[in-house]
Amino acid sequence: MSETNRTIVVDCLENLFTHKDFDAAKAALHPDFVTHSPGLPNGRDAFAEAVKNSPLAGATAEIKHIAAENDLVMVHLHVAGQAIVDILRVEDGLLVEHWDVKQPLGA
Repeated sequence: MSETNRTIVVDCLENLFTHKDFDAAKAALHPDFVTHSPGLPNGRDAFAEAVKNSPLAGATAEIKHIAAENDLVMVHLHVAGQAIVDILRVEDGLLVEHWDVKQPLGA
């Protein structure tokens, strides 16, 4: 289960930041996707649209570390001058919940 969830999360992040395939990334989100990140809306469509129109959409991400346990996947990545840790919960093959912590690189 953990390895499958890890693959689902990595594929979604690669679609967002490497392939710029926002439709494929959106397909990995549950319709009632919940994010606990301030400033980002809940819901698959609203969240995907917000990310697509954010400065992060044009950025390249470099994944540094990934840890997966049961339904949670933690990803440490560098994006747009920031170190970010995303925590995503996967249920029935879809991303259902998201938390993140951000810090400027070099801080």
